Amino acid sequence: MRKTSIIVLCILIAILCNFTFVSAGKVFRSDWKLPPRVAESEEQHRLVLITQDRETPFWDEVASGAMRQARMEGASLEVWGSYGKNKEEFLKSIEIAIQSKVDGIIIQGLDNEEFKDLTKIKASFYGIPIITVANDVPMNESLRRTYVGSDQYMAGKMIARELLNEMGEEGSVVLMYDSQKEFYQQERLKGIEEVLKHYPNIEMVHAATEDTREQITASTRDVLNRAPDAEAFIAVNANVVGAMIKEVGKRSQVAPYHIYSFDDGPESLSLLRQGKLDGMIEQSPEMMGQVSVQLMMEWLNGVTVPLDKNGYLTEITILKAADVQ
Repeated sequence: MRKTSIIVLCILIAILCNFTFVSAGKVFRSDWKLPPRVAESEEQHRLVLITQDRETPFWDEVASGAMRQARMEGASLEVWGSYGKNKEEFLKSIEIAIQSKVDGIIIQGLDNEEFKDLTKIKASFYGIPIITVANDVPMNESLRRTYVGSDQYMAGKMIARELLNEMGEEGSVVLMYDSQKEFYQQERLKGIEEVLKHYPNIEMVHAATEDTREQITASTRDVLNRAPDAEAFIAVNANVVGAMIKEVGKRSQVAPYHIYSFDDGPESLSLLRQGKLDGMIEQSPEMMGQVSVQLMMEWLNGVTVPLDKNGYLTEITILKAADVQ
Protein backbone atom coordinates (compact mmCIF):
# COMPACT_ATOMS: atom_id res chain seq x y z
CA MET A 1 0.00 0.00 0.00
CA ARG A 2 2.80 2.42 0.95
CA LYS A 3 4.60 1.57 -2.27
CA THR A 4 1.46 2.25 -4.31
CA SER A 5 0.98 5.67 -2.62
CA ILE A 6 4.55 6.67 -3.43
CA ILE A 7 4.10 5.69 -7.07
CA VAL A 8 0.86 7.74 -7.34
CA LEU A 9 2.53 10.73 -5.67
CA CYS A 10 5.46 10.58 -8.13
CA ILE A 11 3.06 10.42 -11.06
CA LEU A 12 1.17 13.50 -9.78
CA ILE A 13 4.44 15.39 -9.30
CA ALA A 14 5.53 14.49 -12.84
CA ILE A 15 2.20 15.66 -14.27
CA LEU A 16 2.40 18.97 -12.36
CA CYS A 17 5.99 19.54 -13.50
CA ASN A 18 4.96 18.89 -17.09
CA PHE A 19 2.14 21.45 -16.85
CA THR A 20 4.56 23.95 -15.33
CA PHE A 21 7.12 23.51 -18.12
CA VAL A 22 4.43 23.72 -20.83
CA SER A 23 2.96 26.91 -19.34
CA ALA A 24 6.37 28.49 -18.99
CA GLY A 25 7.16 27.61 -22.59
CA LYS A 26 3.97 29.26 -23.76
CA VAL A 27 4.89 32.42 -21.91
CA PHE A 28 8.35 32.60 -23.45
CA ARG A 29 7.05 31.68 -26.93
CA SER A 30 4.10 34.05 -26.72
CA ASP A 31 3.70 36.88 -29.22
CA TRP A 32 2.86 39.19 -26.33
CA LYS A 33 5.54 41.79 -25.77
CA LEU A 34 6.35 43.92 -22.82
CA PRO A 35 5.52 47.61 -23.29
CA PRO A 36 8.48 49.29 -24.97
CA ARG A 37 10.67 51.34 -22.72
CA VAL A 38 9.86 54.98 -23.10
CA ALA A 39 12.97 56.62 -24.54
CA GLU A 40 14.15 59.70 -22.77
CA SER A 41 13.45 62.57 -25.15
CA GLU A 42 16.42 64.65 -26.05
CA GLU A 43 16.30 68.09 -24.54
CA GLN A 44 15.56 70.70 -27.18
CA HIS A 45 16.74 74.16 -26.26
CA ARG A 46 14.20 76.88 -26.91
CA LEU A 47 15.66 80.11 -28.32
CA VAL A 48 14.02 83.39 -29.29
CA LEU A 49 15.27 86.02 -31.75
CA ILE A 50 13.71 89.43 -31.04
CA THR A 51 14.02 92.48 -33.32
CA GLN A 52 12.51 95.93 -33.77
CA ASP A 53 12.47 95.71 -37.57
CA ARG A 54 10.62 92.58 -38.61
CA GLU A 55 10.13 91.88 -42.31
CA THR A 56 12.88 94.19 -43.53
CA PRO A 57 15.58 92.87 -45.90
CA PHE A 58 18.37 93.09 -43.33
CA TRP A 59 16.52 91.43 -40.47
CA ASP A 60 14.96 88.81 -42.74
CA GLU A 61 18.52 87.69 -43.51
CA VAL A 62 19.45 87.65 -39.82
CA ALA A 63 16.40 85.47 -39.13
CA SER A 64 17.19 83.19 -42.09
CA GLY A 65 20.74 82.54 -40.88
CA ALA A 66 19.53 81.95 -37.33
CA MET A 67 16.79 79.52 -38.37
CA ARG A 68 19.16 77.49 -40.54
CA GLN A 69 21.70 77.17 -37.72
CA ALA A 70 18.99 76.28 -35.19
CA ARG A 71 17.86 73.39 -37.41
CA MET A 72 21.45 72.17 -37.64
CA GLU A 73 21.81 72.40 -33.85
CA GLY A 74 18.49 70.68 -33.14
CA ALA A 75 17.20 73.73 -31.30
CA SER A 76 13.82 75.41 -31.39
CA LEU A 77 13.96 79.03 -32.57
CA GLU A 78 11.11 81.53 -32.71
CA VAL A 79 11.35 85.00 -34.26
CA TRP A 80 9.48 87.68 -32.35
CA GLY A 81 9.46 91.44 -32.39
CA SER A 82 7.87 94.61 -33.57
CA TYR A 83 7.38 96.41 -36.84
CA GLY A 84 8.58 99.92 -37.61
CA LYS A 85 10.56 100.59 -34.43
CA ASN A 86 7.64 100.07 -32.03
CA LYS A 87 9.70 100.15 -28.84
CA GLU A 88 6.81 99.34 -26.51
CA GLU A 89 5.91 96.18 -28.41
CA PHE A 90 9.60 95.25 -28.66
CA LEU A 91 10.14 95.58 -24.90
CA LYS A 92 6.95 93.63 -24.22
CA SER A 93 8.28 90.78 -26.37
CA ILE A 94 11.44 90.67 -24.25
CA GLU A 95 9.42 90.51 -21.04
CA ILE A 96 7.22 87.71 -22.40
CA ALA A 97 10.32 85.72 -23.43
CA ILE A 98 11.78 86.10 -19.94
CA GLN A 99 8.52 85.10 -18.23
CA SER A 100 8.28 82.10 -20.57
CA LYS A 101 11.69 81.03 -19.27
CA VAL A 102 13.17 80.38 -22.69
CA ASP A 103 16.70 78.97 -22.70
CA GLY A 104 18.32 81.86 -24.55
CA ILE A 105 17.48 85.24 -26.08
CA ILE A 106 19.20 86.65 -29.19
CA ILE A 107 18.25 90.27 -29.53
CA GLN A 108 18.73 93.51 -31.40
CA GLY A 109 20.26 95.79 -28.80
CA LEU A 110 18.29 98.85 -27.69
CA ASP A 111 20.26 101.47 -25.79
CA ASN A 112 17.69 102.62 -23.24
CA GLU A 113 17.02 102.07 -19.54
CA GLU A 114 13.98 99.79 -19.97
CA PHE A 115 15.96 97.41 -22.18
CA LYS A 116 18.91 97.37 -19.78
CA ASP A 117 16.66 96.71 -16.78
CA LEU A 118 15.04 93.75 -18.55
CA THR A 119 18.33 92.19 -19.59
CA LYS A 120 20.45 93.08 -16.56
CA ILE A 121 17.92 92.38 -13.82
CA LYS A 122 15.01 90.18 -14.99
CA ALA A 123 16.83 87.94 -17.48
CA SER A 124 19.76 87.54 -15.08
CA PHE A 125 17.37 86.60 -12.24
CA TYR A 126 16.03 83.69 -14.32
CA GLY A 127 19.51 82.79 -15.59
CA ILE A 128 18.61 83.43 -19.22
CA PRO A 129 21.65 84.31 -21.37
CA ILE A 130 21.37 87.30 -23.72
CA ILE A 131 23.33 87.72 -26.97
CA THR A 132 22.98 91.02 -28.82
CA VAL A 133 23.03 90.87 -32.61
CA ALA A 134 23.72 93.68 -35.16
CA ASN A 135 23.11 96.47 -32.62
CA ASP A 136 25.12 96.25 -29.42
CA VAL A 137 24.75 97.81 -26.00
CA PRO A 138 27.56 98.17 -23.44
CA MET A 139 28.09 94.88 -21.64
CA ASN A 140 28.34 96.38 -18.16
CA GLU A 141 24.95 98.04 -18.62
CA SER A 142 23.11 95.00 -19.97
CA LEU A 143 25.02 91.89 -18.81
CA ARG A 144 24.73 90.45 -22.31
CA ARG A 145 26.98 87.43 -22.79
CA THR A 146 28.42 88.65 -26.08
CA TYR A 147 27.71 90.59 -29.26
CA VAL A 148 27.61 89.29 -32.84
CA GLY A 149 27.77 91.83 -35.64
CA SER A 150 29.74 94.56 -37.37
CA ASP A 151 32.50 96.65 -35.87
CA GLN A 152 30.46 99.86 -36.05
CA TYR A 153 33.45 102.10 -35.31
CA MET A 154 35.33 100.64 -38.28
CA ALA A 155 32.19 100.92 -40.42
CA GLY A 156 32.09 104.64 -39.66
CA LYS A 157 35.73 105.04 -40.65
CA MET A 158 35.16 103.06 -43.85
CA ILE A 159 32.22 105.19 -44.97
CA ALA A 160 34.08 108.43 -44.20
CA ARG A 161 37.07 107.34 -46.29
CA GLU A 162 34.81 106.45 -49.19
CA LEU A 163 33.17 109.88 -48.98
CA LEU A 164 36.58 111.57 -49.11
CA ASN A 165 37.50 109.52 -52.17
CA GLU A 166 34.40 110.74 -53.98
CA MET A 167 33.96 114.28 -52.69
CA GLY A 168 37.53 115.34 -52.04
CA GLU A 169 39.06 116.93 -48.97
CA GLU A 170 36.82 119.93 -48.54
CA GLY A 171 33.10 120.56 -48.20
CA SER A 172 30.23 120.45 -45.75
CA VAL A 173 28.98 117.05 -44.61
CA VAL A 174 25.66 116.51 -42.81
CA LEU A 175 25.65 113.68 -40.27
CA MET A 176 22.07 112.63 -39.52
CA TYR A 177 21.12 110.29 -36.68
CA ASP A 178 18.25 109.85 -34.28
CA SER A 179 18.12 112.00 -31.19
CA GLN A 180 18.47 109.03 -28.84
CA LYS A 181 21.81 108.28 -30.50
CA GLU A 182 22.02 104.65 -29.50
CA PHE A 183 25.33 102.94 -28.79
CA TYR A 184 25.81 101.57 -32.32
CA GLN A 185 25.23 105.06 -33.76
CA GLN A 186 27.70 106.56 -31.30
CA GLU A 187 30.30 104.07 -32.51
CA ARG A 188 29.60 104.89 -36.17
CA LEU A 189 29.87 108.61 -35.43
CA LYS A 190 33.18 108.13 -33.61
CA GLY A 191 34.59 106.37 -36.65
CA ILE A 192 33.36 109.04 -39.08
CA GLU A 193 34.65 111.89 -36.93
CA GLU A 194 37.99 110.16 -36.38
CA VAL A 195 38.63 110.23 -40.13
CA LEU A 196 37.13 113.61 -41.06
CA LYS A 197 38.66 115.59 -38.18
CA HIS A 198 42.06 115.41 -39.88
CA TYR A 199 40.78 117.48 -42.82
CA PRO A 200 40.45 121.15 -41.79
CA ASN A 201 38.41 122.02 -44.88
CA ILE A 202 35.74 119.46 -44.06
CA GLU A 203 32.86 120.85 -41.98
CA MET A 204 30.72 118.34 -40.10
CA VAL A 205 27.12 119.45 -39.53
CA HIS A 206 25.27 117.36 -36.95
CA ALA A 207 21.53 116.82 -37.35
CA ALA A 208 19.60 114.86 -34.72
CA THR A 209 16.02 113.82 -35.39
CA GLU A 210 13.14 111.88 -33.89
CA ASP A 211 12.24 108.67 -35.67
CA THR A 212 8.94 109.43 -37.45
CA ARG A 213 8.97 110.34 -41.15
CA GLU A 214 7.40 113.71 -40.37
CA GLN A 215 10.13 114.53 -37.85
CA ILE A 216 12.89 113.30 -40.17
CA THR A 217 11.49 115.52 -42.95
CA ALA A 218 11.39 118.52 -40.60
CA SER A 219 14.96 117.88 -39.40
CA THR A 220 16.23 117.57 -42.97
CA ARG A 221 14.52 120.81 -43.92
CA ASP A 222 16.08 122.51 -40.91
CA VAL A 223 19.62 121.33 -41.66
CA LEU A 224 19.31 122.39 -45.31
CA ASN A 225 18.41 125.86 -44.07
CA ARG A 226 21.38 125.86 -41.68
CA ALA A 227 23.83 124.44 -44.19
CA PRO A 228 22.59 125.41 -47.67
CA ASP A 229 26.01 124.65 -49.16
CA ALA A 230 26.10 121.08 -47.86
CA GLU A 231 27.63 118.73 -50.41
CA ALA A 232 27.21 115.41 -48.66
CA PHE A 233 24.96 113.49 -46.29
CA ILE A 234 25.68 110.45 -44.16
CA ALA A 235 22.61 108.83 -42.63
CA VAL A 236 24.21 107.34 -39.53
CA ASN A 237 20.86 105.78 -38.69
CA ALA A 238 19.84 104.01 -41.89
CA ASN A 239 16.15 104.21 -40.95
CA VAL A 240 16.13 107.95 -41.69
CA VAL A 241 17.59 107.76 -45.18
CA GLY A 242 14.36 107.39 -47.19
CA ALA A 243 12.59 110.43 -45.74
CA MET A 244 15.85 112.40 -45.75
CA ILE A 245 16.47 111.83 -49.47
CA LYS A 246 12.88 112.62 -50.33
CA GLU A 247 13.13 116.02 -48.61
CA VAL A 248 16.54 116.76 -50.18
CA GLY A 249 14.95 116.03 -53.57
CA LYS A 250 12.34 118.72 -53.00
CA ARG A 251 15.06 121.38 -52.86
CA SER A 252 17.11 120.30 -55.84
CA GLN A 253 18.28 117.27 -57.78
CA VAL A 254 19.60 114.51 -55.52
CA ALA A 255 22.36 113.53 -57.97
CA PRO A 256 24.88 116.32 -57.13
CA TYR A 257 24.95 115.30 -53.46
CA HIS A 258 27.19 112.59 -52.07
CA ILE A 259 24.83 110.48 -49.96
CA TYR A 260 25.89 107.47 -47.91
CA SER A 261 24.31 105.18 -45.34
CA PHE A 262 24.20 101.61 -44.01
CA ASP A 263 22.33 98.53 -45.20
CA ASP A 264 20.22 97.96 -42.07
CA GLY A 265 17.48 100.39 -43.12
CA PRO A 266 14.34 99.08 -44.85
CA GLU A 267 14.89 101.30 -47.93
CA SER A 268 18.68 101.29 -48.20
CA LEU A 269 19.18 98.71 -50.95
CA SER A 270 16.26 100.01 -53.01
CA LEU A 271 17.63 103.58 -52.87
CA LEU A 272 21.09 102.33 -53.83
CA ARG A 273 19.68 100.55 -56.88
CA GLN A 274 17.83 103.72 -57.87
CA GLY A 275 21.10 105.66 -57.69
CA LYS A 276 19.80 107.91 -54.92
CA LEU A 277 22.40 106.54 -52.53
CA ASP A 278 26.01 106.70 -53.72
CA GLY A 279 27.14 103.96 -51.41
CA MET A 280 26.43 102.11 -48.22
CA ILE A 281 28.12 99.83 -45.75
CA GLU A 282 27.12 96.27 -46.54
CA GLN A 283 27.12 94.03 -43.49
CA SER A 284 26.74 90.26 -43.07
CA PRO A 285 23.28 89.78 -41.52
CA GLU A 286 22.87 86.11 -42.43
CA MET A 287 26.20 85.31 -40.82
CA MET A 288 25.17 87.31 -37.75
CA GLY A 289 22.11 85.12 -37.29
CA GLN A 290 24.05 81.92 -37.85
CA VAL A 291 26.90 82.75 -35.48
CA SER A 292 24.62 84.07 -32.74
CA VAL A 293 22.71 80.75 -32.59
CA GLN A 294 25.94 78.75 -32.76
CA LEU A 295 27.41 80.69 -29.84
CA MET A 296 24.22 80.49 -27.81
CA MET A 297 24.20 76.71 -28.17
CA GLU A 298 27.88 76.54 -27.26
CA TRP A 299 27.10 78.50 -24.10
CA LEU A 300 24.07 76.39 -23.18
CA ASN A 301 25.96 73.14 -23.78
CA GLY A 302 29.01 74.32 -21.82
CA VAL A 303 31.29 74.16 -24.85
CA THR A 304 32.42 77.82 -24.79
CA VAL A 305 32.15 79.41 -21.36
CA PRO A 306 32.55 82.30 -21.05
CA LEU A 307 31.92 83.80 -24.47
CA ASP A 308 34.19 86.64 -25.59
CA LYS A 309 32.68 89.73 -23.98
CA ASN A 310 34.20 91.93 -26.69
CA GLY A 311 32.05 90.23 -29.30
CA TYR A 312 32.39 88.26 -32.53
CA LEU A 313 32.74 90.56 -35.52
CA THR A 314 31.33 89.88 -38.96
CA GLU A 315 32.49 91.21 -42.32
CA ILE A 316 31.71 94.69 -43.66
CA THR A 317 32.32 96.12 -47.14
CA ILE A 318 31.45 99.22 -49.15
CA LEU A 319 28.75 98.65 -51.74
CA LYS A 320 28.47 101.39 -54.40
CA ALA A 321 25.53 102.29 -56.58
CA ALA A 322 27.56 101.28 -59.65
CA ASP A 323 27.90 97.78 -58.19
CA VAL A 324 24.15 97.12 -58.32
CA GLN A 325 23.14 98.91 -61.53
